[in-house]
Amino acid sequence: MNISLLRTKIHRATVTGADLNYEGSVSICPDLIKASGLLMNERVDIYNCNNGARFSTYVIKGKKGEICLNGAAARHVQKGDLVIICSYCGLSMDEAKKHEPTVVFVNAKNKVTEKRQEDRKNNK
Repeated sequence: MNISLLRTKIHRATVTGADLNYEGSVSICPDLIKASGLLMNERVDIYNCNNGARFSTYVIKGKKGEICLNGAAARHVQKGDLVIICSYCGLSMDEAKKHEPTVVFVNAKNKVTEKRQEDRKNNK
């Protein structure tokens, strides 16, 4: 049996743009992609802290400091909104007990302020 766990998260990034006419995806700053361990074209869930919208899309490389929602996802955000970007992974129960997700915290300019592994002390 596999279960789904958080793999990586960018916490409270600031949306820098929304491009309805682009074909789809979320453009993410290369520094945040590297810090979080996200992969190009990886599926992510996005949670908008301002309006409660929750939706899925995929990652593409953006410009420095950029978090831009493209295509249909642009309808769910406005420039300046705070979003949480998460990816998940499927793990066996044994793997899950050892798994430590990566969490990246950013400032208002989408620069990394802290990176840490989440605690798994309750996964005994």
